[in-house]
Amino acid sequence: MSETSRTLVIENARILDPSRSVDEIGTVIVEDGLIAAAGANALNQGAPEGAERIDASGLAVLPGLVDAQVFIGEPGGEHRETIRSASRAAAAGGVTSLLMMPDTNPVIDSLALAEFVMRTARETAVVNVHPAGALTRGLASEEMTEIGLMSEAGVTVFTNGRNTISNPALIRRIMTYARDYGALFMHETQDARLTGSGVMNEGLFASWLGLSGIPREAEIIPLERDLRLAALTGCRYHASKVSVATSAEVIRSAKARGGAISAGVSINNLSLNENDVGEYRTFFRLSPPLRSEDDRRAMVEALADGTLDVVVSAHDPQDVDGKRHPFSEAEVGAIGLETLLPAALRLHHSGDVPLPRLIEAMTSAPARLLQIDRGTLRPGKTADLVLVDLDAPFVFSEKRIHSRSKNTPFENARFQGKVMRTLVSGRTVYAEGEQGESA
Repeated sequence: MSETSRTLVIENARILDPSRSVDEIGTVIVEDGLIAAAGANALNQGAPEGAERIDASGLAVLPGLVDAQVFIGEPGGEHRETIRSASRAAAAGGVTSLLMMPDTNPVIDSLALAEFVMRTARETAVVNVHPAGALTRGLASEEMTEIGLMSEAGVTVFTNGRNTISNPALIRRIMTYARDYGALFMHETQDARLTGSGVMNEGLFASWLGLSGIPREAEIIPLERDLRLAALTGCRYHASKVSVATSAEVIRSAKARGGAISAGVSINNLSLNENDVGEYRTFFRLSPPLRSEDDRRAMVEALADGTLDVVVSAHDPQDVDGKRHPFSEAEVGAIGLETLLPAALRLHHSGDVPLPRLIEAMTSAPARLLQIDRGTLRPGKTADLVLVDLDAPFVFSEKRIHSRSKNTPFENARFQGKVMRTLVSGRTVYAEGEQGESA
């Protein structure tokens, strides 16, 4: 009997399924890659002959995480990350579905490139990889891509990745096409001209370090413009990552006016602040930049009250040579697939965000956003799930990293909450203590 068809019974687990408002001790039964049961009503029901049984006492079972912003090098930057290696890093972090950004070489701006990624993912990835299509050809912010053709092939999200479109007329035109195809317009809101040569949050700390700053307005102004254009066109709009208190207020107001508006936040901007840059530590050169502690607190509060819909890893692998430079010259970005869940659980252990809301922002909420049938333990659905010891302490050392790149802002960080096992379609793709290939 194959691993995917063998019945699996996970007993005595704390089942956390925000899609059904479930938080209870129970049993999860997986048959033929699907959830047969998940809840207290399946407790003490026994197991069919030949089934694999797991006593999950002290563990939680969550839907597999859905990460709505992941940068991968392939094609063109395989030395930093391949689809294969990213999928293994995702599995180690409890991420079973991810949205791959179009920032590749060549850019995912055509049907052929989108199909290449889908095919490569089917052949090499151990988790579900969904490519996002580029909004503009070559990410150059000049000409719209083949949104219709890519949509018909199954691409549901379009974004310019790290780049922000500055032309409001072009944005309006693309939003209109996205609306007509039911696609999501996802946008990074960082005005390049206002950002200028800035490398970290503008403020007193940047002045002390002698580094040029990025003003908050570089995020707020394009965000306000986008929200007005989304209201004008009626498209589904998602601000991929916001980082300042005013942005949360702007999104809250836009939601109150109605419309299909959503926003995400990077785990980095929930967990870290500008002081972590310390003595020019380049692993902390990120986009958006790490902001003030007041801004970080505002992001946490906006996540807790639902203003911010999803939490993303913003996984952006950079090689050693790209980071081994003076801070202002170092490449921007950090890996994050493997630290998304444990870093987020800090907000649970501190009492800042209720656990069900936190899990929702990484499972059912991004699944709805991306229009994929994942992020749930509902019976009859695909068995993508993760077993987690919510209280297990561990140190995130370099030897734990499955990603090809090692540029983590959580180097040797102490976490509480360890992924013990990850399943995709009922098949184990990661088990704690089993060292697999990471290349």
